[in-house]
Amino acid sequence: MPGFPIDVHLGEHGLLDSIADDVRRGLSAQQKFLLPKFFYDEAGSLLFEQITELPEYYPTRTELNILTDIASDLMQRVGPQELVELGSGSSTKTRVLLDARYNMGTSARYIPFDVSKTIVESACEDLHGRYPDIALHGVIGDFERHLGLIPPAVGRRLVLFMGSTIGNLELPERLELLDGIRKLLSPGDFLLLGMDMVKDSAVLEAAYNDAAGVTAAFNLNILSVINNALQADFNVEEFRHRAHYNHELDRIEMHLYARSAQSVHITGLGMTMEVAKGESIWTESSHKFTQETAMSMIEEAGMCLDTWYTDSLHYYGLALITTR
Repeated sequence: MPGFPIDVHLGEHGLLDSIADDVRRGLSAQQKFLLPKFFYDEAGSLLFEQITELPEYYPTRTELNILTDIASDLMQRVGPQELVELGSGSSTKTRVLLDARYNMGTSARYIPFDVSKTIVESACEDLHGRYPDIALHGVIGDFERHLGLIPPAVGRRLVLFMGSTIGNLELPERLELLDGIRKLLSPGDFLLLGMDMVKDSAVLEAAYNDAAGVTAAFNLNILSVINNALQADFNVEEFRHRAHYNHELDRIEMHLYARSAQSVHITGLGMTMEVAKGESIWTESSHKFTQETAMSMIEEAGMCLDTWYTDSLHYYGLALITTR
């Protein structure tokens, strides 16, 4: 047993407990789709950690560089007694903020919130070794369903939602999620929100079509997830990964294209799906922002932009947000 509490709000199979209805709906649509949250089984979570270290994938290192530059001033200004991180993963970037807090001679409770129990446990073990007196409280859940189950605040709270995960949602879903986050904040609390910025499409497309093929493996893994969860027989090798930038909607769209015509039997749904050669299954959208579109979204969600942070190339933005 770990030396810190971990609240588990997902069933034995995590997000896969709710997969059936979503998969039936997505694979019955004219443009077939699968929800990106199903990327993150244990194998997918580990593949994504590898993606963040790729040379083409600038968001993670750019966000980390911004955090490194602002950490000391941010921690002094906000003075959080608690950091809550949604989609925490390995919590690597968060250590920059925790280091800054400890350098001030104070500590803060840290609540990592993620779908992967294995990754949260590993991150908490590492953090406990790095900061022996830190208070840790892991939460395993889906941020679209379980925000209200985050433990009550112990003082001034800084919520972290980084990695541009907000960009994977359509605007109505973004606003609904931000409304849920707003309910976690009291007067004087803050949200630090990471957003990938609009830029040259060649830079964007390279980040999602890396030369090493890690993103391709990550994308294809979603078919293995469906095979395992719903007793399907997708021939994973008969699909190829491709991501392209939609200029009109300012988003990367990630697809799996069938190399051949296939009949896919999904025993767990009692259905057979026909896929034509060249037909795609849409697996993810990653919306990109300008400072203006980010501000518009924040205001529509009933919150206020306090400070905007970016890098010298304006590749990435971090918004420090307060409630009204």
